[in-house]
Amino acid sequence: MSAILQETSKRADWVLGIDIGGSGSRAALEPVSGGAGGAGGAGAAVGTRHLFEAEPVSISPNGSSALPVIASLIERVRAERPDAALAGVGIGATGLASLVVSPAASLASLSASAGAPVALAIDAVTAHLGALGGSAGAVVAVGTGSIAIGTDFRDVWRRVGGWGHLYDDRGSGAWIGIEGLKAAIQTHDGVTTDAPALLSAAVSRFGPAPTWPSQLYTRDDRGAVLAGFAADVAGLASVGDDVATRIMATAGALVAGTLAAALDPALPARAAGVGGVFASGAAFTAAFAEAFARIAPDATLVEPAGGPLDGAVELARLVAADEVVAAHPPFIWR
Repeated sequence: MSAILQETSKRADWVLGIDIGGSGSRAALEPVSGGAGGAGGAGAAVGTRHLFEAEPVSISPNGSSALPVIASLIERVRAERPDAALAGVGIGATGLASLVVSPAASLASLSASAGAPVALAIDAVTAHLGALGGSAGAVVAVGTGSIAIGTDFRDVWRRVGGWGHLYDDRGSGAWIGIEGLKAAIQTHDGVTTDAPALLSAAVSRFGPAPTWPSQLYTRDDRGAVLAGFAADVAGLASVGDDVATRIMATAGALVAGTLAAALDPALPARAAGVGGVFASGAAFTAAFAEAFARIAPDATLVEPAGGPLDGAVELARLVAADEVVAAHPPFIWR
């Protein structure tokens, strides 16, 4: 153990959870001995969670910006709360396994910056920890992207989805945004006449349709921009627009299929869904529940105890207590 970690371990009394996403990044600083709180899952008592926000991940020819965003959040927390000595840091990040060349190579520098041991995980792992509190089962996380994992954190690690919005992320915010724009551009071109409301919403957000390619194809944060339009699609679905409702219902059914595929026979048939898209309205959630019951009739769908940020805090507590599961790339790095 380095000198800085030895010194910190004598007085460390906080943990830091970090959730790095395509639409935004957050960190939560909590007392290491905190009980249930936060969003209903692992966390400190009400009033003791300190939140920090940062930019979303961007994707360029050099890969993901996840590691620089993580490093900047750690530096910010240390600068703004120099009194909060850290006992452990837990990090969940989108694209960590697919778009970061060597997550393990960053651990030493992140640990030195935090003055504490660090665990890195893909976002599905921290979503699972937040939703099921460390119990075995399957969890799907749906935000800008969509990814599911079935695991017992020991022997079974079953990943489904999370391969990006170009050809995957079924039912995610980016997927919904793409489907909304597809319907809008077809009505703009006169191929269909059924999506005038979506066309109007797209023009309000992005400007005239001929400008959309230059706005979207050239952006490093294209997934987040597409996911932003998902809010307009969901809003139109909530007031009964037929095309928007169909898109949201299809998204819910696709997410159910992703979650069901993560139910490994070696795991308890217990599942949950987390992420911002689950707050998008009844068209999505009803279709999700109906499709999951049809695809996986023997599985139990439970309410999540917390979200991905809660799971990152729980991972930090496990690190601080030296109880975290062993490193298991490409899911967890220690």
